[in-house]
Amino acid sequence: MALELRDLLQQAIDQEAQDIFLIAGLPVTLKINGHQVRLPGDIMKPASIEEVVNVIYELSRRDRTNLEKGLDDDFSFSISQLGRFRVNVFRQRGSLAAVLRVIRFGLPDPVKLGIPESVLSLADNKKGLVLITGSAGTGKSTTLACMINRINQSRDAHIITMEDPIEYIHAHGKSIVTQREISIDTPGYTDSLRSALRESPDVILLGEMRDYDTISSAITAAETGVLLLSTLHTSSAANTINRILDVFPANQQQQVKIQLAQLLKGIVCQQLVPGTDGSQIAVFEIMKSTTAIQNMIREDKLHQLESAMQAGAADGMCTMDGSLLKLYREGRITKDTALMACVNYENMVKRIG
Repeated sequence: MALELRDLLQQAIDQEAQDIFLIAGLPVTLKINGHQVRLPGDIMKPASIEEVVNVIYELSRRDRTNLEKGLDDDFSFSISQLGRFRVNVFRQRGSLAAVLRVIRFGLPDPVKLGIPESVLSLADNKKGLVLITGSAGTGKSTTLACMINRINQSRDAHIITMEDPIEYIHAHGKSIVTQREISIDTPGYTDSLRSALRESPDVILLGEMRDYDTISSAITAAETGVLLLSTLHTSSAANTINRILDVFPANQQQQVKIQLAQLLKGIVCQQLVPGTDGSQIAVFEIMKSTTAIQNMIREDKLHQLESAMQAGAADGMCTMDGSLLKLYREGRITKDTALMACVNYENMVKRIG
């Protein structure tokens, strides 16, 4: 079974799949360029999936406590000369199921992925808060890996990452890179963040700002003079700021606006859309800190951020709809894709029309 699993993983890598689905009632299914591809072969039964899951646990040397408690389990493992895989094991209809994310060895190439210099340059900040946002599966971890690699290759710093689970492995370059996996190296994001401040950090990567504790701890950490990178599941710069504010009690929100105005160096919102050539294209909204944007955040004029980003093209800023319109005019995406992915549908219809 271990050999069969390796063959399957090799096939997924050869076909440049992003995900592998092991679900009872279906043959093994790959996700390639956003589309499901069902592999030839038998429909998987609960017993065969359990065999594969057992092999995965053996290969990863992972403790099965969560699974035996009936909980979902999320972790990563590596196979020599093949790649890394992030796996989520869960139950559905009373049987085990698993989804594996394929992570190739080595670090992603931002040029091949279409990550613009105006995004990567946010990593050149020595302090402050940089947020990469978007829905699940849009490449936030990949963008962060490129930014961490830029820092690692360009300056001496102590970079501490907190991830759930670790995806990309960073070798020490000019920087020291300390990578901590949640539930293995540390019990949680908040505990790890508090500990990190006693570990002489210069750069902290916080896998996700998911609740009041992690968001408030992240802001406190950024105020100590480190560069803190993190993610949220939000779709625009204004939504990101509102999401942060909403976790705080009303009587604290004005103070948090002042803190964000001072700390935020940039917000990058990203999504993946289908290209006319069948590939997946990364699309970005980029907001960078300027005096005007700081004032808008401080004075709660977030509705003006879009206009400020449109006017800030010289500073490397752009809106999501502006990026989509550019791709449409270049013939890289269809009209339907631009309208499906846009933020302001009526305005996009006018601009395309």
